[in-house]
Amino acid sequence: MLTKMYRVFFYVLVGTIFVISKCCDATMESNNTAPVLFIFGDSTADVGTNSFLPKTKIIANVPFNGIDFPNSRATGRFSNGFNSADFLAKLMGHKRSPQPYLFLLKAGLRKKMFRGVNFASGGAGLLDVTGKDLKIVPMSKQVKQFKTVLSNLMVVKGRHEAKKIIRKSVFAISVGSNDIFGYFQNQSTVDPTVFIESLMEAYQCHIESLYHLGARKFGIIGIPPIGCCPSQRIHNTTGGCFEIENTFARAFHSSLDALLNKLSCELKGMKYSHGNSYEMTMNVINHAQQFNLTYVDRACCGKGWLRAEDTCNPHAELCTNRNNYLFWDLFHPTQYASKLAAVTLYNGGPEFVTPINFAQLVAS
Repeated sequence: MLTKMYRVFFYVLVGTIFVISKCCDATMESNNTAPVLFIFGDSTADVGTNSFLPKTKIIANVPFNGIDFPNSRATGRFSNGFNSADFLAKLMGHKRSPQPYLFLLKAGLRKKMFRGVNFASGGAGLLDVTGKDLKIVPMSKQVKQFKTVLSNLMVVKGRHEAKKIIRKSVFAISVGSNDIFGYFQNQSTVDPTVFIESLMEAYQCHIESLYHLGARKFGIIGIPPIGCCPSQRIHNTTGGCFEIENTFARAFHSSLDALLNKLSCELKGMKYSHGNSYEMTMNVINHAQQFNLTYVDRACCGKGWLRAEDTCNPHAELCTNRNNYLFWDLFHPTQYASKLAAVTLYNGGPEFVTPINFAQLVAS
C-alpha cells in the first residue's frame, strides 16, 4: 500500500533522460538554417508557460531555480539553468528553446513565431484529467494553441507557404510521467494494462491531430524510470527506486514504441524519433561515475531526506556542486544532466533512439 503521496507529484516531473555521448561537444550555436521547432509536454520542457498562469501554484520562476541561467534568473524552467528543450533547440541551431506560447501571445504572436513556439506546461499529462485541478495547460489545449499559431502563420505567409513550413518543422513531445504519478496518487483501481492503453489512445489522438494540421516530423521523448526520482525514493524505506512505478514506465515505453511504428505506417509521410528514456536513465544511474556524477538518488535543491520532501524554493537547502547531481529538485534533472540527455537524443545510436535519432529526423 502506498503511503500518502504529496500533491506536488503533479506539479513537476522527473527529467527525461540522462546519458552522455561522445558527441557532447557538438556545436550548439544558432544559425539561419535551424528548423522551426514546436515543443509540447510537461515541466521537462516548460520554459516559462506556467509563469503566465495566475491561478496555478506549479511555477519555477522563483529562486533557487535559474541559479545557473544567465544572470542567475529564474525563468520558469524547473532547472538550475537550461533544460533539455533548450539543449535540443541549440543542437538544431537555435539559441535556446522557442519562447512560450503565452509569452508570444502578449508580445505579438505573428511577429515572434517563425522560429517556433513552446507550448509545454508543468503538470500536464496526456489525459485532461491529469492536473485538472492545478490550472495548467493540458496536452489537448496545447494542440489547440498550435492551431491558433498555424492560423496566424497562414495569415502572414499564405496558406501554401505556411503548410510548407509546418511540413519541415520538428514537433517535440515530452509527456506521460504525470499521468502515471496521478494513477498512484489516486490509488486507482483501473487495471494497469487498461490504464496504459488509455494513455496510448490519448497519445494517438494528439499525434493524429497535429498530423492533420500538417505536422510530419515528430521527436518523441519517452518517460524515464520515474520510480527512481527522489520524490518517489522516499516512499521506499531503503531509499531505493519505487519499482512498481518503473514497471509502468517500461510498459509505457514498449506500448508507445508499438504505437509510433503503427502510426508511421498509417500516416503518409510521418517520420519520428523515439528516445528510450528508461534505458538512458538506468544507464546513468548504474554507471554514475562514468558520467562524473556523485549523486543520483537525491536532489540538489530541496528539503528533508534526499532533499525530496519539498520543492526547490528560496528557503530550500542548495548543493554547491550541481554538476555532480543527476537531479536538480525532487523530480527534474540538473542543467548538466539535461545537456547529456539532449545530446544523446540528438546524436545517439539505436540502443537509445529509434528508428532514427533527432539529428537524422531534422535532416530527413
